[in-house]
Amino acid sequence: MIKIIQIQLTIMILIVLGYGLAKGGMISPKTRAELVNLVLYVFLPCNILMSFPKGLTPDMIKQSLMVLLAASILQVIAFILNKVLYRWLPPGRQNILKYATITNNATVMGLSILSAVHGSIGVFLGSIYLIPGRIVLLTAGIALFTQDKKSKGAVRVLTHPCMIAVVLGFAYSFAPFELPVFLSDAIRWVGDITRVLPMIIVGTILCEVKPKEALDIHCFYYSFIRLFAIPAALFGILSLLRIEPMVISVSVLLASMPAATVTAMFAEKYDQDKAFASKTVFVSTVLSILTLPIMSAALNWLIHV
Repeated sequence: MIKIIQIQLTIMILIVLGYGLAKGGMISPKTRAELVNLVLYVFLPCNILMSFPKGLTPDMIKQSLMVLLAASILQVIAFILNKVLYRWLPPGRQNILKYATITNNATVMGLSILSAVHGSIGVFLGSIYLIPGRIVLLTAGIALFTQDKKSKGAVRVLTHPCMIAVVLGFAYSFAPFELPVFLSDAIRWVGDITRVLPMIIVGTILCEVKPKEALDIHCFYYSFIRLFAIPAALFGILSLLRIEPMVISVSVLLASMPAATVTAMFAEKYDQDKAFASKTVFVSTVLSILTLPIMSAALNWLIHV
């Protein structure tokens, strides 16, 4: 719990830095969009690639399969919730909250927290956990904002740098050679940028939200679902299936992350309610400062009971 609180305080400092940089005009919305692309298409793939250890053991492969199962269960939960929990909202807000339910900030904030809590094995399992979510995100998720055909979604999944990084990471784990130190260090250093830049990006988004406007009941409604109901449901199911503690910890922690920063980006790109999307990211991110340490402590206690 202490480690989670320390991480959250560090994250808050980076978010405040991003807020100040945006307020001072040093990071414009256009610059932010370019930074998001750098994170998703360059920095994060490097982080994922270097998270795969050499020589995967049978136990690690077993954990990978269990993590895939947990992530698939989460998507089923999200699908069911999206069918019933947002029907009373205006259509525009429905799409945004549905998107924010099938994906969250597990990719950027989540992997950073796993790296600090569980080390490289946490990032490795986290990267595997994200595969089903990325498939849904890059197909059904984008379809919430666009009219893309399924074939386009399939191509998007197969060619996404993060997915390519997962494939290359697995291949490298079993390869009979090591990368030169200068090359592996360069990839690792680039990947380490994901520990800092995503939080600064969150701060630049929050800069556009007025505090009074953030007090939106729909945002708090979503935050309860995203930060508490979903991880609690996943924990219950995984416990009933007797999944091992490490897998439960990684899966539930990632399921406990706030709305993804790209929610606001896609809302802006596809002419949706950008202001509401930004408020959703803002409220869920701020509330996660309180819920993540509590969830971590409860998770630690329940696993060891």
